[in-house]
Amino acid sequence: MKRAIFQMIVLLTIIFATSCKDDQEVSAPLISGIEAEYTIEEGVALNLSPIITNDNQSAYVWLLDGKEVANTPIYTFNSAKIGVYTLVFKVSNKGGTTQKNISVTVTNGAPVVSGIQEEYLIEKGDKLELTPDVTGGGELIYQWILDGKNVANTPAYTFNSSETGNREIILKVTNPKGSVEKKISVVVLAETIRLETTTYSLLSLDVPSYSATEKTTQWEVIEASSELYRLSFTDTPNPMFVAGKEGQYILYKSEGEIKGKIIITVNKRKTQPSAYISKVFDYMPAPGQFVNKLPEYNEGDSHEDMVNKVGEWLIGEDAYMITLGGWGGYVTFGFDHTIINVPEKRDFRVNGNAFGAALGRPGAPFGGSCEPGIIMVAYDKNKNGKPDDEEWYEIKGSSNFSAEKEPWYTMAKENHNDVNVYRDYEVTYYKPTKEDPEISGEPDNPLAFTTIKNYIRWEDNKKNSGYKIKNVYHSQSYYPGWIKKDNITFKGIRLPENGINEGEYVPGINEGNIYFVLYGFRYGYVDNQTNVSPESGIDIDWAIDKAGNKAGLPGIDFVKVYNGVNQENGWLGECSTEVERGEDLHVLGKSISTIDE
Repeated sequence: MKRAIFQMIVLLTIIFATSCKDDQEVSAPLISGIEAEYTIEEGVALNLSPIITNDNQSAYVWLLDGKEVANTPIYTFNSAKIGVYTLVFKVSNKGGTTQKNISVTVTNGAPVVSGIQEEYLIEKGDKLELTPDVTGGGELIYQWILDGKNVANTPAYTFNSSETGNREIILKVTNPKGSVEKKISVVVLAETIRLETTTYSLLSLDVPSYSATEKTTQWEVIEASSELYRLSFTDTPNPMFVAGKEGQYILYKSEGEIKGKIIITVNKRKTQPSAYISKVFDYMPAPGQFVNKLPEYNEGDSHEDMVNKVGEWLIGEDAYMITLGGWGGYVTFGFDHTIINVPEKRDFRVNGNAFGAALGRPGAPFGGSCEPGIIMVAYDKNKNGKPDDEEWYEIKGSSNFSAEKEPWYTMAKENHNDVNVYRDYEVTYYKPTKEDPEISGEPDNPLAFTTIKNYIRWEDNKKNSGYKIKNVYHSQSYYPGWIKKDNITFKGIRLPENGINEGEYVPGINEGNIYFVLYGFRYGYVDNQTNVSPESGIDIDWAIDKAGNKAGLPGIDFVKVYNGVNQENGWLGECSTEVERGEDLHVLGKSISTIDE
């Protein structure tokens, strides 16, 4: 008895498991037995009887031009009106839903032509076989017309492309109930040009002209192996192309009616590019409290020695911070490849030491230690491996022309900051005549940090002048030690003063309630946003030429950064841009969307 009960339990378990398995393995329906296109005469019924596989407790829906017309597995289409109709047949079960789209053309009995395209692109010398599918009762009469001339009366036609340009072919088919015309545009391309290059290398598209009279040339990329490429139309005679991924890139060049194909094969470089700064070309800080320390100047060091030291600090991934000193101080460096100007993306970043304030005005915009450096960029137009004076373009940051859109602008204006932008600014700094303290500074007293009040004299081209002070925190000379001249002059753009003493919002922070917050500009500068912020990324498409027009550069090889703000900020000292690691965001695989104003 126990054995019989056990056998019954086993049998029921198998049946139950099989039942569950069947429920789990229901497959979605499959539809066959009907075509994707039909052509019928008006008034003729079209019976559609599809074959349905996996038809397990299925639901059926027929849609005619978006409206439900039946819920059966078969359907008869009728129409008394000429036109093109769209049928959709949907079948659903527990395994899913499948649908079949059907196009039905209703005619008056005149011929219907299909099987040929409206446009063809072929190369010069190629043959184009045109073999249309024609439906329609009675005798069919064919007429092929090329550029207005009758060239054939056969069901098929072969076009021989002996000349470049646009050609028009008309196929006219007639039967006893009417006629139909099909227009075909044929673009005969010029001979395909094949070029080769390597990743991250600029390629000048020096290709022959198709027309001696046509002055308008258009270019377009129709196929690309990745989004890391740029086709650029700069101030060079030919477009420039650069790509970051190997593969094939296909372009079209059009001159009037003549179009040609250019196939660019991009090969991998023998050595992969470094994502970081690879060479420092120049370094000249303006006087400032960190000058001669970041990096350190040793007695007897020349300008070349200091440039080499800056290279030791900036080149590679493990870079160290250098100072640019006061307004105008700069550094120039480059990469071992062209940083690609990828559309709609930020392309590179230069790190600084910007950070947000822990205290300050409630609800204020981002600020803290934001000491913006203006950016200039260049690509190696003449391929001499170094930046030349005529190659520089300006990265148009958010306040290169006006600061009125900055979220702190009103605050700064009410604080009586100079919020003007001077695009023709010049400052001359004079070598100090004394270095030893005249005043006994107190490091812990924000009202007594000065050791030399009239330390480094300066004057600008806006009829302003004054002295840089020397503070108790830094005792070395603030004037570049390797400069033997009695004065140095810097030229460029002067940004608005962004530092505001917010000590009134932090009562008791120190004896004088002095707490300067240097507010961040929205975008486009070095040492202005935190290094991890997307807003520290730079889009090469922000570059403008000397006339203020968008440059549209293919990419860049060189970068120059100079301090953009001339302002003293209490015991913090002068606004001094600091520069650290430079990064190619694309080589690092970082994708940061840009902004477009």
